[in-house]
Amino acid sequence: MTQPLSKFQSFLVFAGKVRRLAAPYFNSEEKWKARGLLAAIIALNLGAVYMAVLFNEWYRLFYDALQNKDQEVFWRELGRFSYLAFGFIIIAVYRFYLTQLLEMRWRAWMTGHYMNRWLADKAFYHLELARFAKGEDAPPDNPDQRIAEDMNLFTSYSVTLSMGLLNAVVTLVSFVGILWSLSGSFAFSFNGSEYSIPGFMVWMAVLYCLVGSVITHYIGRPQIALNFNQQRYEADFRHHLVRVREYSESIALDRGEPVERRHLSGRFGEVLGNYLKLINAQKRLTWFTSSFGQAAVVFPFIVAAPRYFSGAIQLGELIQISSAFGQVQDSLSWFVDNYSRLAAWRATTDRITSFEESFQALQAPEAATAATTHEEDALALDDLQLALPGGVALLSARGLSLHPGDSVLVKGPSGSGKSTLFRGLAGIWPWAQRHLRLPADFAERAMFLPQRPYFPQGSLRDALAYPAPADRYSDTELQQALRESLLPDLVNKLDEPATWGQKLSGGEQQRLAIARAILKKPRWLFVDEATSALDEPAEAALYTRLQALVKESDGALISIAHRPTVADYHDTQWGLQPGEPGGARFRLLPA
Repeated sequence: MTQPLSKFQSFLVFAGKVRRLAAPYFNSEEKWKARGLLAAIIALNLGAVYMAVLFNEWYRLFYDALQNKDQEVFWRELGRFSYLAFGFIIIAVYRFYLTQLLEMRWRAWMTGHYMNRWLADKAFYHLELARFAKGEDAPPDNPDQRIAEDMNLFTSYSVTLSMGLLNAVVTLVSFVGILWSLSGSFAFSFNGSEYSIPGFMVWMAVLYCLVGSVITHYIGRPQIALNFNQQRYEADFRHHLVRVREYSESIALDRGEPVERRHLSGRFGEVLGNYLKLINAQKRLTWFTSSFGQAAVVFPFIVAAPRYFSGAIQLGELIQISSAFGQVQDSLSWFVDNYSRLAAWRATTDRITSFEESFQALQAPEAATAATTHEEDALALDDLQLALPGGVALLSARGLSLHPGDSVLVKGPSGSGKSTLFRGLAGIWPWAQRHLRLPADFAERAMFLPQRPYFPQGSLRDALAYPAPADRYSDTELQQALRESLLPDLVNKLDEPATWGQKLSGGEQQRLAIARAILKKPRWLFVDEATSALDEPAEAALYTRLQALVKESDGALISIAHRPTVADYHDTQWGLQPGEPGGARFRLLPA
């Protein structure tokens, strides 16, 4: 059984997470800008502490002048205050500006870094597959929220809290000597002996803040898990709202509003329920921190009052003692004052760390994929083994090939792995062992048409040219592709922006996807139920066009379809037959 980590070990683990997340930026191509900004911010924080030391000395001179009714010193110190205040304002403004600038640059770099990793090598697709394989609650949940929000929170908290801690440490070092020299010794008798405690105010400040920090930790530590869950529940609720918008027509046709309202209410109930727990936890912590802060205002006066009333110190020294005690106490109370933000920072760090770990897990594939060769102008399936996410062998294919001029129809019962076959051929299915021989131009000139195509939000020309830039094609080429795919009504709407995946009917979306193929002229065309929403005359016209398209490119066509009429447009059929005992569930064989 794994032993639980001690508090110190947990701190070291967390510090290691922060270092691993922060180091890449400060060692990146922007490292000199990042390090320069960080150095400037540190210098300004040190300058702010120095100004605080000067103000502390000013308090003594100014209040002594008031007590002694020394008008000359009074006006002189007021003039000196204007210079100090101006310097403090300059430091405060540029410390804020450079801190925000560093946070912005760091966030921009981290967001770009993780977006690139998420979109590279089909990671966004594989992460979702891995989640489905392990269960919906498996990490990483809501990658969009981790990239959009968690990166922002992490960089903001990291800069703000680290600079706050630096400021607290430097302030403590700067003022502890001042407070020590001002506080004098505390003498008392005990059991017939005389004792003296030098620097009494310093020890009182340490004791006061130590007790406060311990109590704060035990009161506030539930906020770490609550902050983690709050970010997750918020993202789940927002994700479901987006799904209702994306599938609005289907939900409306099914009259599914009551069900969606119930689901949304349930997810929002989780948001509110956890948020209420978080509010109560913060309320309990605020009770203590507010009391702790208010007591700290009068505490130094109570301790130093006997020396003032005895005449040992003047009013200016009393004020200076109070100011120095406040600075030391604020430094030592940094943990108390920032506990809620520390809890949120830790939750955010844990979420990004789990996101990072999910990328690293993808680097160790669950099944080996053999290297392919590019010697022949054909696609040869020497040995293709596909499995389900749980590891169950789904499909095997051996000794099949696709040559220029071929047109093949893949047939089989639903759930036999026809679409997964295409995923394996495309190289995006992670649970695959592939021994394939691919033509040299396969990566550039192969195209897959799914049953439900994707269209980016924007102009029609962008949706039609996707993923290529729209300016690669002339208006004449785009319009001709629309006409040949039976979409003449869209010919004059190339620059119209819309959410085309929602605006177009299912049949129109499939025709627009076929228009893409006509525009791009692939050699190797894979069609997965891409005409299932079309009537038979439209299907016939478009399949005839696709046949001509691959012949013009000296390529091949391979389709998946359930309609018997689609077989008329193919010369060969491959069928998925039940597999042998102990092997894959289905075998792909020539029909």
